[in-house]
Amino acid sequence: MTGLNKVGVEDESDAEGGKHTDTDGRPGRGVSECVGTVLTLLSLLLILTTFPLSVWSCVKVVQEYERAVVFRLGRVIKGRAKGPGLFWVIPWLDVIQKVDLRTVSFNIPPQEVLTADWVSLKVDAVMFYRVVDPALWATRVENGYLATHTLAQTTLRATMGAHTLLHILTQRKSVAQRIEEVLYASSRVWGVQVERVELKDLTLPLNLQRCMAAEAEAAREARAKMIVAEGEVKASRVLKEAAAGLNPVALQLRYLQSLSSVSSEASTLVFPCPKELLHSFVC
Repeated sequence: MTGLNKVGVEDESDAEGGKHTDTDGRPGRGVSECVGTVLTLLSLLLILTTFPLSVWSCVKVVQEYERAVVFRLGRVIKGRAKGPGLFWVIPWLDVIQKVDLRTVSFNIPPQEVLTADWVSLKVDAVMFYRVVDPALWATRVENGYLATHTLAQTTLRATMGAHTLLHILTQRKSVAQRIEEVLYASSRVWGVQVERVELKDLTLPLNLQRCMAAEAEAAREARAKMIVAEGEVKASRVLKEAAAGLNPVALQLRYLQSLSSVSSEASTLVFPCPKELLHSFVC
């Protein structure tokens, strides 16, 4: 049994060693590197031989806001992207792809969104982003602009659908920040940095707008009635305190003054009646 286990372990180690040789140390890769080195040296020799005529085809220029990713024999040259300014290439071995590093603004088209509380609304936003790693932008994605724009639309719908309508209306800044975080985490593998996301407009259905307007009007009327009621309560307390400090004679004079003010109106008729007469009926 021990011998069999040793044989099995040796077979597995041999298999793993074979896999390692196939992936990392395969002879084909070494041969291609040697061929590439030879072609590069021959090309440099040809350029030196035909100098200065060859200089016109070997010099390239990129603008301040651009960088150039150079592919030599199908592989990206190690190091930073070239630029800005002048740089040297081997015309028949190198392929150049220029990448714009300026900030791009993208208006996300209006998206039909269903919120977490089953409310349908239209949302449109604007996103600002820029390329920070030209090599990743050139090698990781085929059409970076299309991929970024499509990702922005799907992320907007998914993020808005995870929140309620009330949270979206009251916390627009936090919702936009959440969209920005999701976009940054998803697009940084392409060499993209999302700088800012802003929600532009939220369009609600007409029936929902009418319901919200009626609710807001009812809330305003309720607050107005509460304010009036609080004023009446405060006025009654003040009158009670004022009446507590008056003697019966002053109270009688105040009563007569109130009658005279009421009788001054043309549509009001006042019949004064002595209080003693009323006491006799009450008793």
